[in-house]
Amino acid sequence: MKTGALFTCLVAGTVLSGAAQAADLVVGLKSEATSMDPQFHQLSTNTQVLLNIFEGLTNQDPLQKVTPALATEWEAIDDTTWRFTLRDGVKFQNGSTFSPRDVIYTYCRVPLVENSPSSFTIYTATITDVKPDGENAVLISTDGPNPLLPTDVANLPILSADAAGAEATVTYKPGGECEGMGTVPQSADFNSPEVTVGSGPYRLESFVRGSQMVLTRYEDYWGEQSDWDKVTLRPLTSDGPRVAALLSGDVDMIESPPIQDLPRIEQAGYSVVDALSNRIIYLAMDQDGEAPSIAGTDGKNPLLDKKVREAISLAVNREAIVERIMGGYAQAAGELLPPPMFGTNGRAVDAYDPEKAKQLLTEAGYPDGFEITLGTPNDRYINDAQVAQAVAQMLARIGIRTNVDAQTASQFFSRRNALDFPMYLAGWSASSGEMSSPLKSLVATYNKEAGTGPTNAGRYSNPAMDELLKTAMTTIDDAEREKMLQEAEQMVLDDFGIIPLHYEQTVWALKEGLTYEPRVDQYTIASQVRAAE
Repeated sequence: MKTGALFTCLVAGTVLSGAAQAADLVVGLKSEATSMDPQFHQLSTNTQVLLNIFEGLTNQDPLQKVTPALATEWEAIDDTTWRFTLRDGVKFQNGSTFSPRDVIYTYCRVPLVENSPSSFTIYTATITDVKPDGENAVLISTDGPNPLLPTDVANLPILSADAAGAEATVTYKPGGECEGMGTVPQSADFNSPEVTVGSGPYRLESFVRGSQMVLTRYEDYWGEQSDWDKVTLRPLTSDGPRVAALLSGDVDMIESPPIQDLPRIEQAGYSVVDALSNRIIYLAMDQDGEAPSIAGTDGKNPLLDKKVREAISLAVNREAIVERIMGGYAQAAGELLPPPMFGTNGRAVDAYDPEKAKQLLTEAGYPDGFEITLGTPNDRYINDAQVAQAVAQMLARIGIRTNVDAQTASQFFSRRNALDFPMYLAGWSASSGEMSSPLKSLVATYNKEAGTGPTNAGRYSNPAMDELLKTAMTTIDDAEREKMLQEAEQMVLDDFGIIPLHYEQTVWALKEGLTYEPRVDQYTIASQVRAAE
């Protein structure tokens, strides 16, 4: 598989002089984690926090290269079996010894998590068995070849079976039928440090929702110790207060400072690091029968018509959004990942053509347009509400009168998952660093049991694409798999099943004496912040 070579030349880091003045670190986050349960919500705001506490069998470096973590090595024994050698001498933060039992318990629990808004079954759907291979290895069997399994398990942080209340022996069975699970803790239980037990460099000391999360260094961590005795993570969802907290010294580092504030931040002696991310900002449209909040169509859902979806895409001036809303800290998108990442095909950005968009609406039977609601978070992505407002204004120019319904991320995701919006703006960061991630999550036909389309709240469905994606996901040969992924993405984009807008460029601001290597997955991982040498 291709590596993140694209980003090698894009990552712009700043090396600082001096030393950190304290053994504590305070970070201002743009969004708060919705849960301390590492298997509840596949959301980067959750993942970036929990990666301080938990670890998977594998890990991904800042360029999304798969590296060893709780497994030191892995190999495909045959087409459907992988052997992972477990790291020796690892202890969880409750003192229990890491063993195959913890791996089995972790993968068994995934389908048992209740009310998950974005189920992790997307990573376990192909697994048919997990069993010990001696005391320091596990064998993972799949229902067909799965070349991405080492990448998938990086997204499955290992839980302590003891802390979760498992029985002495846990036996894997597919479909949530494992034996020996005991009473399975649910999301709310992970607010307690006694349940939130991992093997990572920090342990959870306290979590006060809406206020802060405090992490303390785990002194018996098997790997390299972090520079900080204590880390405090504060959700500062409003841009102004987040910048003010940095400039006043209340926090040492912030993520996503407003683009317009960067000159002021740098003039005050703080450093800024940035990198192009793999996060696509996109528009999704309700393509599942009747759509709510659409007027002027005699009860019809215009989004079922490909011509209407194409008109929406042609009405959006992506370059203007990049320049005027994003201040140049973004790149107009023609695909679901920035080329040349694995599976992209170099598709051009849809041209801004409002006249053709009007013509398409007329051909579709909507010469006077219609009225629609666009849902968006206002605190999750960079300038998300402003981008949505810009899109609404552009759509209005072709006759699609668009009302923007902006709300906090927690409210937005809840309503999006309830299919409340006929059209919504959201973002996706490919956890695998290749095309199967957005295809499988955003546009594959929604099927909870199969683990496909978990974030496809527009309910787009293309059976031919589904079959091609399924074949690609079981193809070991990289060249063949990439060709299939390219074709699958092209099918979706030619159908205007989803509309790419732009790739975000992520920015962090830090006080003097700190360094941070920007990550293409946009994670702010406190344990990776370093005191400059």
